[in-house]
Amino acid sequence: MTTSTEVASKTSMQRFLDGVERVGNMVPHPVVIFLILIGIVIVLSAVLSLFGAAVTFERINPDTHLVETATTEIRSLLTADGIRFMYASLIPNFMGFTAVGLMIVAMIGAGVAEESGLVTALIRKLVIVSPAWALTYILSFVGIIASIAADAGYLVLIPLAGIAYLAVGRHPLAGLALGFAAVAGAFTVNMLIKPLDAVLVEFTNDAAHLVDPNRSIGLASNVWFSFASVLFLTVVVAFITDRIVAPRLGAYDPRLAAEGTTTEQSAELSEQESRGLRYAGLGLLGLIAVFCLLTLPSGAPLRNPETRELIGDSPFMSGLIALIMLMFLVTGWAYGIGAGTLRTLPEVIAAIEKSIKSLGGTIFLFFVLSQFVAYFTYTNMGTVMALSLSGALQAANIGALPLLLGFIVVVAIIDLLLTGAIAKWAIFAPVFVPLLMKLGVEPEAVLAAYRVGDSPMNAITPLNAYFALVVGFAQRYDRTAGVGTVVSLMLPYVVWMFVLWTALFALWKMLGLPWGL
Repeated sequence: MTTSTEVASKTSMQRFLDGVERVGNMVPHPVVIFLILIGIVIVLSAVLSLFGAAVTFERINPDTHLVETATTEIRSLLTADGIRFMYASLIPNFMGFTAVGLMIVAMIGAGVAEESGLVTALIRKLVIVSPAWALTYILSFVGIIASIAADAGYLVLIPLAGIAYLAVGRHPLAGLALGFAAVAGAFTVNMLIKPLDAVLVEFTNDAAHLVDPNRSIGLASNVWFSFASVLFLTVVVAFITDRIVAPRLGAYDPRLAAEGTTTEQSAELSEQESRGLRYAGLGLLGLIAVFCLLTLPSGAPLRNPETRELIGDSPFMSGLIALIMLMFLVTGWAYGIGAGTLRTLPEVIAAIEKSIKSLGGTIFLFFVLSQFVAYFTYTNMGTVMALSLSGALQAANIGALPLLLGFIVVVAIIDLLLTGAIAKWAIFAPVFVPLLMKLGVEPEAVLAAYRVGDSPMNAITPLNAYFALVVGFAQRYDRTAGVGTVVSLMLPYVVWMFVLWTALFALWKMLGLPWGL
């Protein structure tokens, strides 16, 4: 029970976040929330359509990469076409929700690794070899660069961060929050070139050609800013975790854990576990050898068959989740053989089945969420709102840097409703890249500003497909956790990452530092 002394010792920020958590956890189950939101979207789409809400704009056609003028109007879900869409698209909406497939494929490998004991053994090994102060920074850094594997970081790094914190006697929810902030809040930057960069750069060039047909930027056009952002945000996320989130949570009470959750972690490794890790290492080396044959030769099957590139637009990068699944599957089974925890193929299959069964509630939630996202997209309400805000900012007639900062704010607001980085940039690029180029701002700077605005809100919007998954992770360690718990954990990250990252961008721009190569 919380005493009056403990309440009085809390800071104003901690009391505010506690209030956010209490209010947030009073809301219904996430499935009920999205059913209510579906009803609101249906009614609101009919009302806005009745009043003829529409907007005309220029956009980049993602297929032809040509700039075209288009008019987007609110589409009602209560018309004959809308009703037909809701009825006929029920299954396609769910099947097209990529988060479901990614989650299931990742859990095939992760289930084996977890059931064999590899995950906990690796985390404990990390705890042994890492100084206590460095663990938070290591997890923060790895979480940020995990975006090279697209959405796999959500499924792998976040739960691992919770286990790592539990292993050192810290609150596992602080670890989950750290992982979520790192993976989601800095998703658009990395120290490596990733597939997302190729699409964003291509749209930027299409928009820049409206002003100067000879002006183009390359894949590494933001590499220096991204490199600095990764290091800067690593420190920011780790600092917020150690100074704000972890102190608020305090000591962890294992009695809060859901039934079946392992909360006892010993840092020392047994002889069997050490042997299992050696076997896992050999399995990993074998898998790396196979993938070297599939990727390194110039005509390797996982390279782009036309350009021969490996990093960027290639089968290797498009199917990176398969590599992650195989990595956990092979090393998990190898560990199980070495440690004596998972020897036979039937035992491996049973481990996979167990992990898939645990996803039942999440899959149902994703079914409802996929319908909401599809209906919201069909109505065009997000697009109309984005264009209305961008039009108001464009007409503000302010200087280049204030306009860039205003652009970051608009992108952040819209990210609460439209989480797809590519879809938003297809709308914003032809508006802001030419506008700012006419004010003497290089397109590299506009793209860098977009990266800043697009990421932090990912950690707090319920429209992020993995937000509900993080709620599920939290409920493993605290069965009373809900939406409010996750929101209260993530608010400090979202606010400070957005403010400090925007400040870094402004300083970078004022100093005239190069954005990339």
